[in-house]
Amino acid sequence: MIYLKLLRVHQWLKNLFMLAAPFFGGVLYFDGMPAKLLAGFLCFCGISSFVYILNDICDVENDRKHPEKKNRPLASGAVSMPVAYGLMGVLAAAALASAYMLHIGFMFMLVAYAVLNVGYSFGLKKIAILDIILVSSGFVIRVWAGGLLAEVAISHWLFIMTFLLALFLAIAKRRDDLVLLEATGTEMRKAIRGYNLDFVNVAMGMMSAVIIVSYIQYVTAPEILSRFPGKHLYVSVVFVIAGLMRYLQLTLVDKKSGSPTKVLLRDIFLQIVMFAWVAFFAVIIYGLNYGHE
Repeated sequence: MIYLKLLRVHQWLKNLFMLAAPFFGGVLYFDGMPAKLLAGFLCFCGISSFVYILNDICDVENDRKHPEKKNRPLASGAVSMPVAYGLMGVLAAAALASAYMLHIGFMFMLVAYAVLNVGYSFGLKKIAILDIILVSSGFVIRVWAGGLLAEVAISHWLFIMTFLLALFLAIAKRRDDLVLLEATGTEMRKAIRGYNLDFVNVAMGMMSAVIIVSYIQYVTAPEILSRFPGKHLYVSVVFVIAGLMRYLQLTLVDKKSGSPTKVLLRDIFLQIVMFAWVAFFAVIIYGLNYGHE
């Protein structure tokens, strides 16, 4: 169980972004595609766990001061540093070797993700604004990797919406760090000096508006409507607005904006909205056999 915590298995949900391009491309049920995507997903889980362990090694002292992170395997001393380094090597080697056998372009995406996060762990995360941009870029890489593996074209809309949503969630997470700073007087990360509550509140409001406007442009864009004629894609705007408002409520009212993954796993409202949004497009793309993203 302690090693599952070290790997941060619950964070593997983020790697589902890898399925975005295949899902919207309408290829999920193509012959051999489910097995191929599952293998790719596991590769990404391996390389992301490599990154999580590296980040825990670099942050071990700060984690010991955090009310929740102090219970992480390395911060608590439950797992030794040599074991952590050994596991990192095994994960990276297995993930990259498996990715190479699947698709060389996909393997390069894993390398790009690893390099980005190594830079993040070794100092770039200390630079305010750049830190959240790098985190958000990791989600874009996931989407890109999925498109390469499934060999489907990725629209600019998918890149834009992924980056904006990830940026919104990263800002919300920084707000949680600020709330903890006010409560405990302890800085949980160096970059937090470049933020304050007024800034992140305005930034979250701004990003929410940009996401909604961008999404409306997406579902009303001529090139998208031509692929889904008469399917009323604008109806899905309701799910996007509901999801954003709920996340803002959890962040600003309930002050529960820590890990986005944990927020999603614990909040039934968000789960229902996400399921409804996915089901809406699943019916259009797969139930009615329409279009490609």
